Amino acid sequence: MSGRFFPGLRCMAAALLALWLPLQAATLQLEGASGHTQLDGAALAAHPQARDIDIPADVAYGRAMRYRAVPLAVVLAGLGLAPGDTLEVVASDGFTAQLPGALVLRAAHGGAGEPWLAIEPEQAPWPLLPGKQHTAGPFYLVWPQAQGVASEQWPYAIGRLAVREAPERRWPQITVAPSLPANHPARRGQAVFVTQCLVCHAMNGGGGATMGPDLNRPLNPVEYFQPDALRRLIRDPRSVRAWPGQAMPGFGAQQISEAQLDDLLAYLAHMARRR
Repeated sequence: MSGRFFPGLRCMAAALLALWLPLQAATLQLEGASGHTQLDGAALAAHPQARDIDIPADVAYGRAMRYRAVPLAVVLAGLGLAPGDTLEVVASDGFTAQLPGALVLRAAHGGAGEPWLAIEPEQAPWPLLPGKQHTAGPFYLVWPQAQGVASEQWPYAIGRLAVREAPERRWPQITVAPSLPANHPARRGQAVFVTQCLVCHAMNGGGGATMGPDLNRPLNPVEYFQPDALRRLIRDPRSVRAWPGQAMPGFGAQQISEAQLDDLLAYLAHMARRR
């Protein structure tokens, strides 16, 4: 029967579907030494080690938050993540964080700074993120003790966790020239780029994120921004250019210090000569 002749039935079916969809548990995709698997959000929330945790200074929401969460070590069990590996965290919007294995595992046995995976309740969604039309769910990586953790190392809307090689080995085209001295600012800037920029941008085609443009192809920002304007763009993008749907956040001194910003700009200038 066609809905054209039975509009009431079609509307009823749509309403029932809308009620049914939220009841479907979110799943987290995992890739590691044992292959591909997935975990159910409801099962994670009911795990024996799951509990309600308080986050005094939540990065995504900008305030104190409470979540139902499990230690990330529980989720990673069996994936074979080593300190020299990278945990790639892929979000539904294309944001892709590359978390050093040493950082993720530094508290695998209950030490200080342990990361937790927060699970959004199916029947009680979290608040909308500031300035966005969605929450941080269904999964959000949070740090109750965030010392030494950068702002972009709090990925939310997570859909997949995967064990990978370190970014510099996986994408050698993002690295500075081997001839640069060990203390060259561009080398330090490369580390800043991997942590704070590679989550959204590629460099010479290297990177897993899909949110923003490549920062060296076809041109590098240092080639079309005056130095002061580029610094201002990083600190407060909307003060330089703005459009509907603009996604790039501003990076204040707490996220990228002045010294780190100097190093990042040195890296970009260096990479403009390495296409």
